[in-house]
Amino acid sequence: MIQVRGARENNLADVSLDIPKRHLTVFTGVSGSGKSSLVFGTIAAESQRLINETYTAFIQSFMPSLGRPDVDSLRNLSAAILVDQERMGANSRSTVGTATDAHTMLRIVFSRLGEPHAGASTAFSFNQPDGMCPGCEGLGRMSTIDVDQLVDRERSLNEGAITVPGFTTDSWYVQGYVHCGFLDPDKKLKDYSDQEWHDLLHKTSVKVKVGTATMTYEGLQVKVQRLFLSKDKESMQRQARAFMDRAVKFAECASCGGARLNAAALASKIKGRSIADCAAMQINDLAEFVRGIDDPAVGPLMTTLRETLDSLVEIGLGYLSLDRESGTLSGGEAQRVKMVRHLGSSLTDVTYVFDEPTVGLHPHDISRMNDLLLRLRDKGNTVLVVEHKPEVIEIADHVVDLGPGAGPYGGTVCFSGDVAGLRESGTLTGRHLGHRAKLRDVVRTPRGKLSIVGANTHNLHDVDVDIPLGVLTVVTGVAGSGKSSLIHGSLPRESGVLVVDQSAIRGSRRSNPATYTGLLDSIRTAFARANGVKAALFSANSEGACPNCKGIGLVYTDLAMMAGVASVCEQCEGKRFTAEVLTYRLRGKNISEVLAMPVTEAREFFPAGQARTILDRLSDVGLGYLGLGQPLTTLSGGERQRLKLAIHMAEGAGTYVLDEPTTGLHLADVDQLLALLDRLVDDGNTVIVIEHHQAVMAHADWIVDLGPGAGHDGGRVVFTGTPADLVGTADTLTARHLRAYLSEEK
Repeated sequence: MIQVRGARENNLADVSLDIPKRHLTVFTGVSGSGKSSLVFGTIAAESQRLINETYTAFIQSFMPSLGRPDVDSLRNLSAAILVDQERMGANSRSTVGTATDAHTMLRIVFSRLGEPHAGASTAFSFNQPDGMCPGCEGLGRMSTIDVDQLVDRERSLNEGAITVPGFTTDSWYVQGYVHCGFLDPDKKLKDYSDQEWHDLLHKTSVKVKVGTATMTYEGLQVKVQRLFLSKDKESMQRQARAFMDRAVKFAECASCGGARLNAAALASKIKGRSIADCAAMQINDLAEFVRGIDDPAVGPLMTTLRETLDSLVEIGLGYLSLDRESGTLSGGEAQRVKMVRHLGSSLTDVTYVFDEPTVGLHPHDISRMNDLLLRLRDKGNTVLVVEHKPEVIEIADHVVDLGPGAGPYGGTVCFSGDVAGLRESGTLTGRHLGHRAKLRDVVRTPRGKLSIVGANTHNLHDVDVDIPLGVLTVVTGVAGSGKSSLIHGSLPRESGVLVVDQSAIRGSRRSNPATYTGLLDSIRTAFARANGVKAALFSANSEGACPNCKGIGLVYTDLAMMAGVASVCEQCEGKRFTAEVLTYRLRGKNISEVLAMPVTEAREFFPAGQARTILDRLSDVGLGYLGLGQPLTTLSGGERQRLKLAIHMAEGAGTYVLDEPTTGLHLADVDQLLALLDRLVDDGNTVIVIEHHQAVMAHADWIVDLGPGAGHDGGRVVFTGTPADLVGTADTLTARHLRAYLSEEK
């Protein structure tokens, strides 16, 4: 048993429990009940901290600083590996093949069996000098600069021919071109000779005199490449980013045709296919091709490669290809790719920790995901899963249900035992395990349509489909069937179409729900009026900030060669404000105490006005447990989406597009979400939801089902109509699973 004693991280109320090792344990409970605090914040965090402490101080200085969780004791821990939904890095050299080691194995196979022989396995690597294409250095594409976005050929230099942001005629940069001596500053650029064009755009560094000063002259294209292309796009100012989007075009490398490899690697083939051909195939097709390679020289290696490819197909990723860049995968896809990597690992007796592994999965794929979780367990590992889906809860050896509510109303273990015991326990989760949403008695009548015509994005096959206006439409289909390509890539972006997704919210560790929603303005005004002082005092980013920690509540100490430490500010004790500000009260509470309130409690504290309106919206989207001052960096993707929805509800968008809004929602909260979607539609809006949850499908007015499979087996509309028609007449994968779901109603 993993023995947890006295866990108090975040809202955990002195939790003590035993978790069986080498079993599959599922942690359930409403959002904010303490599941993540127990599994990630306590068990996994302490395991990682103890492993990090085994490294030298020098190595630790490069690692993130991990404080000890607030727990009395943890016994019998094993090394914990987090398989989370964080997107994989956006490095264009990282692909599905490199992330799973499948490409490495393929390289060894080609180095031994490829004809003509091209060399060792590094000769087939686009990340190694002896394998990469010399033209694009293994990236498969070249960046080219559109000269007409840099200059206006109709003008001379003195007339402002250079149109790059910051290159005004009186700037130091442009004066260098005017006085360099190579160019006539009064001659229109369209009249330049070939030599002058070369000097203006491509001349490499040379010293020139500008008045009394000496400067380094370089061609305009060279300079733009150095000033803009070498910078991280995110760090650029908006004007510069817009210019780069216009001026820089990425085109397939002419030398390798996007294959990333040099001619020798591409010439070496097995059964008529090069390694680039194999990497570009859909993984389910590649798995078939690999099964046909039977050579004793690579026997054991082929067994491992086949298992890896088959696992990717099993987990519902057969529609990907090995050359797909890791950075383009969704959070759910990234988590499943990492999972396959661990399935092939030789390590056993490890604790694997999963965060909602079913995100982005159609019911058809969830059973395959379950098989992989059980395989990980059967290798002798402890598998801990935070999950809401009943299909995953059903396969658990052990269930830990936290609650009974969220935030301050949660943090206790309501049940610990097997699934049968959970059903009988009477907890919120136990009561909802058999709960099923029903089909609508009457579907709403559309008041028009949004037409998608000839959609060809990614795997879509010239799709024509009408999305009805004024109703709730659910777009569904297996992962990779083309749902996002259809809605995000092809839906007409007319005014009033608002996409509410799960992407990160830009902001610092100072940002929180109160600042993001504008709620803090109302709170500060209320405090200022009640105390007859100015509102700026009640901002931790302004005059009221504790001078010691600058209003963050934590002090970050750099310990040079050792890991930096974040400690609670001793001066304000983490309250973020000066002692003077904390003396001011509003109905008996100071500003720090108000910001520590969860939304539910704050609604009672602010019974009317703008503050109450914002708090009601947060409660409506299922975020009643969020603390007003909780840093936005701690929110999950589903929470971020619901927070954005709460803000945009006030705008009256017209058409809302939501991507898997049930992510992170407990079975009991899904009903609340359905009521919210109904209210949006009843207020005159159109709601389009990309979703796999059968409760949302059943509740829809209209369904657009894509398929029949994924990748090149998908990309077609296989059904449009009401949920009743889908269940009654269709034979798609979605129809079968929705029929089964509705027939299970208890």
